[in-house]
Amino acid sequence: MKGILSATALALVLAGTASAQNIGVTVARFDSTFLTLVRDGIEAKAKELGGGVKLQIEDAANDATRQLDQVENFVASGVDAIVVVAVDGDATPMMTKAATDAGIPIVYINHPPADAATLPKSAAFIGSDEKQSGTMETEEVCKLLGGKGRAFVLMGPLNNRSALDRTQDVKDVLARPECAGISIIDTQVANWDRLEAVNVMTNWLSSGQPFDAVIANNDEMAIGAIQALQGVGADFGKIVIAGVDATPDGLAAMDRGELDVTVFQDAHGQGVAGLAAAVDLAAGKPLEQNIWIPFQLVTPANMAQYRAMN
Repeated sequence: MKGILSATALALVLAGTASAQNIGVTVARFDSTFLTLVRDGIEAKAKELGGGVKLQIEDAANDATRQLDQVENFVASGVDAIVVVAVDGDATPMMTKAATDAGIPIVYINHPPADAATLPKSAAFIGSDEKQSGTMETEEVCKLLGGKGRAFVLMGPLNNRSALDRTQDVKDVLARPECAGISIIDTQVANWDRLEAVNVMTNWLSSGQPFDAVIANNDEMAIGAIQALQGVGADFGKIVIAGVDATPDGLAAMDRGELDVTVFQDAHGQGVAGLAAAVDLAAGKPLEQNIWIPFQLVTPANMAQYRAMN
């Protein structure tokens, strides 16, 4: 089952939580700005519930094998529910099976599980449809460039479904007749990481190739590109920089006139709703199994409302 999480539905998910539960949480990586916001949402919801929910939060350190071990340890310790922000969607069926065989509900947040279409009733996914994110981002880039130009693309990890989807979104939009005048010069993986993006952008700059835009799969990589461009005194009025997530740092870069477009993904809201779903499933309450929180385009014209959310 699929559902778009309206404001009313979100309120119901967030309100319908129960008591006295031990929840095991494994997060893909603690050093991610975006995933820190997701984790903050999880912890905020637990705090709201007072002593009713106790969390055990583990860092998977971007290691899918380690994350599976963490899930198996949660199962062995007899937690009431498990929350997973996955490193790799391909590893999720084993996590689902381990939890389901033990009669423990499991909720995936943000990174869609590979078995999203066949999740058992004791499992759910809460996140955002990546088809929207890269599409919104690149449509705005196309608009700003007038459908003509040359672009570099910064990509997340090759084992990450969101990175693959967002990159394909870029290609799909640039294949449209109105955007076909924009060519991709090169696509490089920077693993969601600011420093890696600095290095990639520095290499591109050293090649001397002319370009008009940098389209990044997330704000952290867009900021890395910006930092490399700052190092050579680039004119940000002549280059379009795009990201995804509308993180506080991303919005600050937009306020400085360096980032031209991003796409708001409600990281905190995903965390809150994900923990609420885990508590409800542990209490035997039925839920939609795939709940989508829509992305929203952010530009300098409307960024103030998103800065207020952070």
